[in-house]
Amino acid sequence: MKYQKLADMYEKSANTTKRLEKISILSNFLKELNQEDREVIYLLLGEIYPDYDERKIGISSQLAIKAISKATGINNKVVIQEWKKIGDLGEVSEFLTKKKKQSTLNLNKSVLTTKKVLENLRKLPELQGKGSVSKKIALITELLTSASPLESKYLIRTILSDLRIGIKENTIRDAMAASFFGLDQKSEAVKEIQSAIDNSNDIAIVFDAVKKGDLKNLKKITLEVGKPIKVMLAQKAKTIEEAFKAVGKPCMVEYKYDGFRLLIHKKGKEIKLFTRKLENVTKQFPEVVEYTKDFVKGDTFILDTEAVGFNKKNKEYRPFQEISQRIRRKYDIERLQKELPVEVNVFDVLYYDGKSLIDEPFKKRTKIIDKIVKNKPYQIIRAKQILTSDEKEAKEFYKKALKENQEGVMFKNLESNYQPGSRVGHMLKIKPEEKDLDLVITGGEYGKGKRYEWLSSFILSCKNEEGEFLEIGKMGTGIKEKATTDTGIGISFEELTEKLKPYFLQEKDKKVKIKPKVVVSVTYQEIQKSPNYNSGFALRFPRFTSLRPERSPKDVATLEEIEKDFQNQKRNWRYG
Repeated sequence: MKYQKLADMYEKSANTTKRLEKISILSNFLKELNQEDREVIYLLLGEIYPDYDERKIGISSQLAIKAISKATGINNKVVIQEWKKIGDLGEVSEFLTKKKKQSTLNLNKSVLTTKKVLENLRKLPELQGKGSVSKKIALITELLTSASPLESKYLIRTILSDLRIGIKENTIRDAMAASFFGLDQKSEAVKEIQSAIDNSNDIAIVFDAVKKGDLKNLKKITLEVGKPIKVMLAQKAKTIEEAFKAVGKPCMVEYKYDGFRLLIHKKGKEIKLFTRKLENVTKQFPEVVEYTKDFVKGDTFILDTEAVGFNKKNKEYRPFQEISQRIRRKYDIERLQKELPVEVNVFDVLYYDGKSLIDEPFKKRTKIIDKIVKNKPYQIIRAKQILTSDEKEAKEFYKKALKENQEGVMFKNLESNYQPGSRVGHMLKIKPEEKDLDLVITGGEYGKGKRYEWLSSFILSCKNEEGEFLEIGKMGTGIKEKATTDTGIGISFEELTEKLKPYFLQEKDKKVKIKPKVVVSVTYQEIQKSPNYNSGFALRFPRFTSLRPERSPKDVATLEEIEKDFQNQKRNWRYG
């Protein structure tokens, strides 16, 4: 397929804010998409591989500027000046390419194809070490040299993971249903397509099945051991009474651990570990691999667990911030393993001995865990839980969880299935009343005086139903002045600035626009209505508490959750 055709579709989608129009535009495009071009589906989301694949394009704004400069023959400084003026490197590339085309004939210009785009972009993550930067620039420049102005705009946006066309996974899902199934089947098709996406985490495989126009093909797509899927997430409840009312009685009440999510896949002798962001962390946690081999029965399975750090001397559980560094570290593994040991708490099983269990009720899945996990405290155990209908008993269990330095408790409906990637109402979490949110940093401002080299305030954003990020406040407290030691606790202004720099999208005066990549936990005093932020709300006195490297921007608080917390807050004022 010609890349121009895809670029035209991008532009049409970007030019409308109406979801139904986007679905219609995308539906027409998908009808013309051949089986051999199915991997173009990844490009619709600004990706080059399926969601479960760890390989990402990983190109910074600075490297993109160099590629634009080389492709157009225009000095770097001019490219940066235009960037500051326009605010979008994609549009800068379009403008400068147009300028170049007007002054040259380009008789030997080759036609750019989606196959060539994927081929070049897929080489980028593989390039590392000495000379890799110049090779990456050469690969991008090759594409830009052949590109039309519009193509160059979307090439740059793609390599920066910032398409800005308003197409999300659910838009593609609905467009596929509209394209290949009649009105009488559309509702069922949406459900089956979503189920297939949840099971495979690969939208191109789903497209293959959908293209045949038979729902039976979608039902054949099931979980695959070794291929990570998105985890199921819980909604919040304010009180134990509210939680019981939502999930029913009796229900399972479990510890909500202060650790990080770990999906354990075992197939024969091979064991792989994945975070909730689908990162493979098998090498970082060799002891977990050994615990799984020694204390979990079964040839093939997928377990949903939480890894929690503990103090080796007094056996007290440690906060997530202290062990978070183990997730990213790929060296000094043996030392960290001794200094920051983890206990694995198993709370769900999604697949066991050749069969997917996600459509089975939770009560059946939890019985399987009891049978297959041999409890070895401070190594691997089944999550602590009680089956109860009694509010007093649930309250005592909650207090016990807090006493053991855990976050709180989970309430789970016994008949519920497992819904990958969904924040469900049949699983609720209760934590102490401290108001906290996970948000993503989307902007910042350089400081004054001794902070002039660093960002000293940070724009925080939540997300709406369409996955767009909406600003909700500015944070500047809770961050340290001086660089921290290697404990994983806290972060300085300098360290946070350096962490964010690869994601800078635009710099103007002292203000910076930042690609939503870095997720943080913040506490706040209250939520207020505010016209100053496009979410319509503002956090009062937001304070940084920790980085959340195991969380994706897709996991941050939703506008719906913010609105709910705001309404609950108002009720508490009125009746509290």
